Amino acid sequence: MSIDSKKTIVISNGTLIDGNGKPPIRNETIVIQGNRIKSIGRLPSEVRIEDLDNMDVIDAAEQWIMPGLIDAHTHLSYGNTKVPGEARGRGTSRPEFNTLRAARNAQQVLRAGVTSISVPGGTRFTDVAVRDAIKLGLIEGPRMFCASRMIVTYGSIEDEEPSWVGTPDHSIGVLCNSATEMVTEARRQCKHGVDFIKLADSRSGEIQTLAKEEIAAVVGEAHRRNVKVAIHSRGAASTRAAAEAGVDWIMHTDLATEADLETIAKAGVRIVPTATFVERVLEFGREVGQEQIQISLERMKKNMDGLVNVLQRARAMGIKVMCGTTRTGTGSASGSSRSGSETSPIVRRCGAWGPFTER
Repeated sequence: MSIDSKKTIVISNGTLIDGNGKPPIRNETIVIQGNRIKSIGRLPSEVRIEDLDNMDVIDAAEQWIMPGLIDAHTHLSYGNTKVPGEARGRGTSRPEFNTLRAARNAQQVLRAGVTSISVPGGTRFTDVAVRDAIKLGLIEGPRMFCASRMIVTYGSIEDEEPSWVGTPDHSIGVLCNSATEMVTEARRQCKHGVDFIKLADSRSGEIQTLAKEEIAAVVGEAHRRNVKVAIHSRGAASTRAAAEAGVDWIMHTDLATEADLETIAKAGVRIVPTATFVERVLEFGREVGQEQIQISLERMKKNMDGLVNVLQRARAMGIKVMCGTTRTGTGSASGSSRSGSETSPIVRRCGAWGPFTER
């Protein structure tokens, strides 16, 4: 159904979940004007549903109504294309094609009920362009808060090429091997309108590739420009270094120790566990086998066990947890069809949790 944003929207009937942990209730009417909910309950006297020139009325009988979901870790332009007929690897190297693919991914995310997303890394400034196109009303999509290419060093995730190749322009990472180079890249990305800078340590946390001093240098520069900083960090040492350096949130944290989590709690840093991705890798690996998935299932099992412990301790310590799926839209192991599903593995593996409403 096409909704004119200039019209008042009235949703009648259905069952309402308000997202605050209360039991579902029978919905009478919800009135929406612009991007704001004006009222819930009895229809205000000034709202005339028969005025179809100014009203869009939706009958939600026998359906469920809930707030839009927030996915704190979803990719739009990341990864090789899986479009039939398009050769593998060419999607990210052709910016025109990849921009269209990213726009389509944004629409798919919205159709899944996710109305706000954080996009921690992609090709070039593709995601920034998609974000702006949505804001200007050129295309439909969720609200977006996005980074550009991940700032990496030798041995980091997305440092996939031989050292004499580096990181090509179409890749997801940009290679920086000193704090000075990292600060310069952060300035460049800020100039092009990113909402935050994405740093990236090693893929699975087996080693620490970014020094605390390097992380702190980027944090200092970004924060001076009112831009936030996030980091891909599965390992213990990199997680503690990131918290001590003042990043705004840490993605994954699988192997963090009790001491690391205490540092996170003291610093007030939030974490994005992305349990959906790890769980899906394990599921997909069992379906197709180790050789095809090309990710160590033994290592992923270790990371999942660590993540369960991290989540249980984070809850006890009062660490804020943001839900993100690592959706990429590039394949079965990526969580591409699981937008907004992060609460499921968290609750299933860690038990009951409070309402996931904290932003």
